[in-house]
Amino acid sequence: MRYSTASNPPDAALPEKPDYLNDAESAIWDKLTAEFAPTELVVQDISGGCGSMYGIEIASEKFRGANMLKQQRMVNALLGDEMKSWHGVQLRTRTP
Repeated sequence: MRYSTASNPPDAALPEKPDYLNDAESAIWDKLTAEFAPTELVVQDISGGCGSMYGIEIASEKFRGANMLKQQRMVNALLGDEMKSWHGVQLRTRTP
């Protein structure tokens, strides 16, 4: 199981991408970082390595003012094409 996390103070640069992410985790990380400029981000294949389920935790200022359902819909909209081939996702969103 891989656990990849990064966090920074609100005024710092984006989290540094861990070098141990697999290709799929890395692609998800890149999309989320480009869209949401997160202050904290975790992307983890929780399916045992087959890529059918992911755990994602993300904190972003872009979520400010949106309730949790709206925040999760924003992430789902971004990752919609990838999610079609997944069995499931554990998604946690929040504002910093």
